Amino acid sequence: MNAKPRGRQFFMNPGPTNIPDRVLRAMDRPVLDFMSEEFLAIQHACHAGVKRLLKTDAHLFFYSSTGHGSWEASLANLFSPGDKVLIVESGYFSVSWTEMAQHMGLVVETLPADWRQGADMARLRERLAADKAHEFKAVLTVHNETATGMVLPLTEVRRALDETRHPALLLADTISSLGSMDFRMDAWGVDVAVGGSQKGLMLPTGVGFTGVSDKAMEIARTAKLPKHYWNWHLMTARKPQRFIGTAPVHMFFGLQESLRLIEEEGLDAVFARHARLGEATRAAVRAWGADGTGPQLLCLNADRYSNSVTAIQMPAGQSSDPLRKVAIDRYNLSLGGGLGPLMGKAFRIGHLGDLNEPMLLGALATVELAMKTASVPFAPGGVDAAIASLAV
Repeated sequence: MNAKPRGRQFFMNPGPTNIPDRVLRAMDRPVLDFMSEEFLAIQHACHAGVKRLLKTDAHLFFYSSTGHGSWEASLANLFSPGDKVLIVESGYFSVSWTEMAQHMGLVVETLPADWRQGADMARLRERLAADKAHEFKAVLTVHNETATGMVLPLTEVRRALDETRHPALLLADTISSLGSMDFRMDAWGVDVAVGGSQKGLMLPTGVGFTGVSDKAMEIARTAKLPKHYWNWHLMTARKPQRFIGTAPVHMFFGLQESLRLIEEEGLDAVFARHARLGEATRAAVRAWGADGTGPQLLCLNADRYSNSVTAIQMPAGQSSDPLRKVAIDRYNLSLGGGLGPLMGKAFRIGHLGDLNEPMLLGALATVELAMKTASVPFAPGGVDAAIASLAV
């Protein structure tokens, strides 16, 4: 049996992500009464900080859950059995949200999309214009699709709704974009923003949240799907806590510190860092596949590249599983795998949250090492291409 690799693991998954030492230390403290003035001050600071990230003055609700819980909260509060929604396909997570909505009794229509190119906004406008009876109660979107490394232009989705004068709500999953890429809930006309703790917020998995517009709150008053823990109006009535059950106090300790880290760096600087690291990763992948036999960027639409995760398609006839196994077992590098139909056909490099240039370059060099060890064909020069990108 091989000995466990020494040294700190290079954790390059696109979620959960690295947790900064300052956040870990902030959580390493005794528990507080979640109704105490001390804790309520922390919770309120976190509430205000997340609203600043969302760039919203809307309502905000927290849950002890993953992002899937936030998905369910949005559906349970807004809809009645048999309501019809339109989901813009973007990859594995848009499919998962579709399945959840169907299991909850909603009628779901999917706007189909090529996972390598992304949804066609002209087709979206055509479909909304054709819905003369306004059967669609909402358009559901994934802002940044973690499975494909592709961003959906939410401003164009909002424009399609406005130009067709369609009253549907706009729901956006921000789980792998918030805190890594610009998101403007109010300016973009997003009615519900779904988020989670384990990606750009640099926390353990366990806290979900939804930003909710006044329009959505009013619609929620008459929605008939059953709910209790997720119930926004019940939560609003529970002042000052605004939480059903026991609040996860240690997660809020960590969230307060992660918000401090983000705001110390400055939000625009955070976005610029992610853009810089994302482009360096893509430069490396382009170099690896330059001869046509090596790995390729899964996303073929340069206008929609994600700055938080890069999905990489394996060469023909190659599985990503042996590569990822060599990377973790021999070199202590954790990479994301392909999801859904991409399982075994792709791997993913997360470059979000607590990450800098040395960490990324070390990971990219180790990907090259793992590809060589696993006999994956690639052209040399990926790390040099990343360095050239970062040195600009």
